[in-house]
Amino acid sequence: MNLQDYQLELENRIRNLLWTISGDYTQQMKPDVSLFLRSKDIALYDGIKQGALAKFFDKDFLGMYLVKKIFMGADEAALTFVSQLCIEEAIGERICEQRPGIWEMQRKACEDILDQEYETMPSAADKLGYLRVNLLRRRIDRGENADASNKTITNITEKEQKDRKYKGIYHYIDLISSAAETADTMSLIRIIDTVYNEVADPDFSKKATLEQVLAVTMEDLTEFDWHDYLSEEMYEDALESYMEQLTSNVAGMENVDVTREMEEERQSKQKITVLPPEALEKAHTYVELNFGKTYLSELEEKRINQLMCRDIHSDCSLYFTEGILKSPVKRNYQYEYAKRLKNKNIWLYHDKHRIVKRNISLLTEMLKKSLVIKSENQEILSDRGMIVPSRLWRLGRSSDAQVFRRELKGDSSDFVVDVLIDASGSQMSRQGEVALQAYIISEALSNAELPHRVMSYCTFWDYTILHRFREYDDPRSANENIFNYVTSSNNRDGLAIRAAGYGLLNREEEKKILIILSDGRPYDVIVNRPNAKNPAPYHGKYAITDTAAQIRKLRSQGVSVLGVFAGEEKDLATEKKIFGKDFAYIRNITGFSKIVGRYLTKQLEDDE
Repeated sequence: MNLQDYQLELENRIRNLLWTISGDYTQQMKPDVSLFLRSKDIALYDGIKQGALAKFFDKDFLGMYLVKKIFMGADEAALTFVSQLCIEEAIGERICEQRPGIWEMQRKACEDILDQEYETMPSAADKLGYLRVNLLRRRIDRGENADASNKTITNITEKEQKDRKYKGIYHYIDLISSAAETADTMSLIRIIDTVYNEVADPDFSKKATLEQVLAVTMEDLTEFDWHDYLSEEMYEDALESYMEQLTSNVAGMENVDVTREMEEERQSKQKITVLPPEALEKAHTYVELNFGKTYLSELEEKRINQLMCRDIHSDCSLYFTEGILKSPVKRNYQYEYAKRLKNKNIWLYHDKHRIVKRNISLLTEMLKKSLVIKSENQEILSDRGMIVPSRLWRLGRSSDAQVFRRELKGDSSDFVVDVLIDASGSQMSRQGEVALQAYIISEALSNAELPHRVMSYCTFWDYTILHRFREYDDPRSANENIFNYVTSSNNRDGLAIRAAGYGLLNREEEKKILIILSDGRPYDVIVNRPNAKNPAPYHGKYAITDTAAQIRKLRSQGVSVLGVFAGEEKDLATEKKIFGKDFAYIRNITGFSKIVGRYLTKQLEDDE
C-alpha cells in the first residue's frame, strides 16, 4: 500500500471512530495527515476523543468559551494546553469504560507523546509541562498501585514532596483529575478556567472573571479580526473557523508544534498550505494591511527589488515601511495588536528604566571617549611638512631619514552605523528585551552624534519586510519609534542583510558599521501558491550558508559587522558560523553596553 492509500484508509477510520463514539453522523472533522505520520495511535485516539467530546459535552459552548477567553487576553497556546489536560481527564475514563478496547490505543498514544515530546522530565518550575507528564504517566499506569488521589508524582523525592511548590503540583493534579466527575460543560469550563488562571496566567483574574469572559457578546467577537490566528485558507467565516480549530486542538493531547517540527524534518521539500490563485492578487494589499504602507514609490520599489532579489532570492520581494502604527491603511486588528505590543515594550522599559538608562550612559561615555581620541590632531614624522632641525644629522647617515613633521587632523565625523533587528516570530518571547537593546544602542549613538539607521526585518509570504524606525540623520526623538517593534512570521536573513548593506554602502562616511540583533535562526518556509513566486525553503545549512556569505561580502566591502546574539544557547554554534568571531552573546541586559561598547569603540579607534 502506498503512502497516499495509507493516509486515505486512516482518514476513513478516524471519521468512522468519531461518528461511532459520538453517535452523530453530522459531525465533521479534517484529519491531520502529518499527525498520522507522526503516530497512528495518537491520530486514532484523537479521532475517538473528538467524538467523545461531542457526545459528553456541548462542544460549541466550550469552543465559544475558549474564543471569548482569548478575546479577553488569554494566551492561546497555554489555554489549549490546560484544556487538553482537563478534557483528557473528563473523557478518558468514560470512553474506556464504555468501550474497553480503546484502553490499549489510549495507552499507546500517551506513551508516544511522552517518547516524542519529553526527553527529560520537566522541572517543577515548568508547571504545565510537569503536570502534563505526570497526568500522562497516571493515564498509562491507570488502576495500578493506588487511586489517583494517593499516587506519587513521578521522580519526586520525599523531601521534595514536603516542599510547598510540590504540594501545589499535587493540588493542581487533584483539581484537573476532578474533571472526571464533571456532569456538564459549565463544570468543565470552571475547572479549565481555574487551572489556567492559577497555573498559566495568575494575573488574568485581574483582567476578567469567568462571568465577564462569558458575558462577551457575539458583536464584540465578530468585529474582532481573527485572521492572525488562522491559516490563509480559513479566512472566510473567520470566527467560526477559529472556534472549530480551537475545539479540535483541545480535544487532542499532542503538542501541535512538535507535530509540525517532525513533519518539517520528514519533508525535504516543504509545501505547507496551497492558497487559491485569487489570494495572490490581494498579496500586496494584504501586506499593506498588516505591515503599513510603503514609503517608497512604485518605481523605487521596483528598482531596489531588481537589484537585491537575485540568485537564491530571485523569487522574493522587498517591502519597505515605517510600520502599521506610523502608516496604517486602516485601524484593523493588526493595528490594535501592534499597539498592544508597543505598550508592552514601553511597560518593560519603565520596569527596567534604571538599568536601561545606566546602559545608555555607559555606552555613551565609551563612544564619546573614543571619538575624543579620534578627533585629536596627531603629529607624525614624514617625508614632507615642517622641517625638524634636530633630525637633520640623519641625512646620509641613517635609513630613517624622515626630517619633517606633519600634522594629521583628527576626524570624529566619518562614521555611520546601521542597526538591523530580527523581528521574526522566534523572537516573540524576547521581544521587549530586544527592543530595549536596540533602544540603548540608538540612544547612545544619538548622544554621540553618530548618524545611524534602525530597521527590523521579517518575512511574510515572498515579501521580506524592512520596518524603518529611524533614518540616519533623524533627531534623537525618533528613537522612541523603536518601541513599535513587533515580531511575526519568518526571517530571510540573507536578503535583509543584503538590503541593509546596500543602503549603508551608499553612505559617504568612510567607516561603516552594521549591528545585527538576531537569534541565529534564519528560517523562511512559505506557503506554496499556484501561479505565484514560491522561493525555495530557506532553513538549516542552506540559510546559514547564505547569511554568512552576505556578511562576508559586506566585510570584504569595508563594512564592520557585529552580531548581537540574544537567542537560546543551543543556537550559539549557528551564530558563530554566521558571524565568525565578531558576535556578542547577551545573557541579560545588565551588561549589554559593556559588551557592545567594546566592539564599537574598537571600530571607532581603529585606523585600518
